[in-house]
Amino acid sequence: MLGLGAASVAAAPQLQRGLESFLGSAADRDPTGLTQLLPNGGGFRYYSVASSVPHRDGADYRLAVDGLVERPATYTLAGLRALPQTRIVRDVQCVTGWRVPDTPFEGVRLSLLLEAAGVRPEGRAVRFTCFDGTYSESLTLPQARRDDVLVALRMQDKPLSHAHGGPARLYVAPMYFYKSAKWLSGITVTSRVRPGYWEERGYDVDAWVGRSNGRSDTPTG
Repeated sequence: MLGLGAASVAAAPQLQRGLESFLGSAADRDPTGLTQLLPNGGGFRYYSVASSVPHRDGADYRLAVDGLVERPATYTLAGLRALPQTRIVRDVQCVTGWRVPDTPFEGVRLSLLLEAAGVRPEGRAVRFTCFDGTYSESLTLPQARRDDVLVALRMQDKPLSHAHGGPARLYVAPMYFYKSAKWLSGITVTSRVRPGYWEERGYDVDAWVGRSNGRSDTPTG
């Protein structure tokens, strides 16, 4: 029995990596969305509102920063990695109830990209679009400029996998996880907040953990 236990511990990392790979590829093929009910690596669940999501990598990934800015820009994955990186460790809280404690995210502060673009005086909010072709999110400009809001390139000290929204996703540490849009492709400064995908379906626009959506969890920040 001790031998079997030791073998199980040794095999666990390989089994988890296999499960993540299977769930990520299965979710790409699953138009029903049933794969989102299955656990993914580290306690996460796979969520996608699109029937399929294309893969992007260092060769073809692009992130556009545009809208009400003086200097629109397009970043490659290498360009984002070359910028100063910030590491944040917080609990991830989903509005559906599951939580993953002490999760490291690392990437570029959104405020740095906004500063480089030069937000025009009429800019009041930021809209985020994704290369799944469906998902969107928004933040007010003060929210977007917080130090704990990232364009994340790494999670749990590894490059973001496709299943977790890679190669780059939004990470809004103090809000419920639906604000942290996966497969990020566009950052557009706008004159007002435009509700995102889930807000159009009844979720709170301001999704502070513990202060919205009728929940009583302790805020992460």
